[in-house]
Amino acid sequence: MIRLVWLGSEPFSSAVVTPGGSMKFLLTSAGIKNASIHDALVDLLGKPIAECSALCIPTAAYGHPLKPGVAWGFISGREPRTPMCELGWKSLGVLELTALPSIDQEQWVPLVQKTDVLLVSGGDALYLSHWMQQSGLADLLPSLRETVYVGLSAGSMVMTPRIGEDFVFWRPPTGGDSALGIVDFSIFPHVDHEDLPENTMANAEKWAAEIAGPAYAIDDQTAIKVTDGAVELVSEGHWKLFTP
Repeated sequence: MIRLVWLGSEPFSSAVVTPGGSMKFLLTSAGIKNASIHDALVDLLGKPIAECSALCIPTAAYGHPLKPGVAWGFISGREPRTPMCELGWKSLGVLELTALPSIDQEQWVPLVQKTDVLLVSGGDALYLSHWMQQSGLADLLPSLRETVYVGLSAGSMVMTPRIGEDFVFWRPPTGGDSALGIVDFSIFPHVDHEDLPENTMANAEKWAAEIAGPAYAIDDQTAIKVTDGAVELVSEGHWKLFTP
């Protein structure tokens, strides 16, 4: 097994860094695809997966022109191409962001605060960003210093400043391609995927040139681990960092 590591500096916007630590991120292209990414997840959790509570967030799947049943496959752990929910969690619940504005925060905020890990599915990054903001979860995230955030494709891209026009399908009311900007870099997922012939490293380089900020192109065997302001690439595949 090969584990590639790159350490960067200041990956967070200064607006969201909080004294005493910040939320931990594992931003993947396709979930927990190999032993290195699995080990990185356990390291972030600080205890075995079997001792951890998880909430899965399927919301991104509804905003993307994907096949019916993708959200159910993610929740039920029956999507072998993107393993996340089926890892053997102590408990697993569903946090549906589109439902949260209709209920009192007292009903869901304490649950999120005591949960060990958030598992966030792929789909449409801007749709997910919109509902993270509408639900109030985006405002809550910076305070979750002991929580691990695990993103899958769009679930990872939503944390970035921009996703790039190439990945815009659902257009938010405000327009543009801006996401939450909780990390300082953008992500081009699924590089050289056999089912996505347009996702070449050459096209990723063109995409990055329009982003005008630090950007990673990662394949499905790669994840980006962010802990207390440090960025680490965990990979059994290939990736590339583009800088302006």
